Amino acid sequence: MEKKEQLIANLKLFDSGISASYLPDLPKASVLIPLLVKNGEVCTLMTLRSLEMRTHAGDVCFPGGRRDPSDRDEVDTALREAEEEIGLPPDGVQVVCKLLPIINKRGLLVTPVVGFIEESFCPRPNPAEVSAVFTVPLDFFTTKQDHSDVHTPLWPQSWFYSFNFADPASGREYFIYGITAVFAVMVACLGLRKNTEFAEGFDVEDLFSFFQCVLKRGISKL
Repeated sequence: MEKKEQLIANLKLFDSGISASYLPDLPKASVLIPLLVKNGEVCTLMTLRSLEMRTHAGDVCFPGGRRDPSDRDEVDTALREAEEEIGLPPDGVQVVCKLLPIINKRGLLVTPVVGFIEESFCPRPNPAEVSAVFTVPLDFFTTKQDHSDVHTPLWPQSWFYSFNFADPASGREYFIYGITAVFAVMVACLGLRKNTEFAEGFDVEDLFSFFQCVLKRGISKL
């Protein structure tokens, strides 16, 4: 449990309290990054989108979606979407923080909300939206063994992240990339206080500034 408490303390240092004055007025969305301690290791729960979805069909992602007019804030959006997609009750999430938003390629301002859930949680995926639910050790997103760079002009240094994850529980392989991979790397580095093995100029001691750069770079592309 000490590992969990230390990770929570680390993440709280980066709870997003930045001024929104320079953020564009864009449609908003949130994702929930659910963390749990599994066999003594901090992991994150991820989903595979149904092939029936109109956008990002078959992609790995975190539970989430667009903000609803009835949502009070970004946290409310993330919790509502997680309940709709995988049956996770809002009171089953210990919300830790919300981190810096990133603009996705569809022009949505996406806020990552981080929370801990119990290891005993049993997902009930909505088949219309989710075809699989699996867990990945958080440290996986800091190592280079299963990582590759994807060239794109949107991110600083013209790259972002992708990973191939072989799930030992199911034997399936998952390709994790795009904004989902960026959020996973962000949470892993901030929570574990650890630099990646693969990104030059990626300093955990100044990681918040790095992702502010990512956000502003996205704004400049609008």
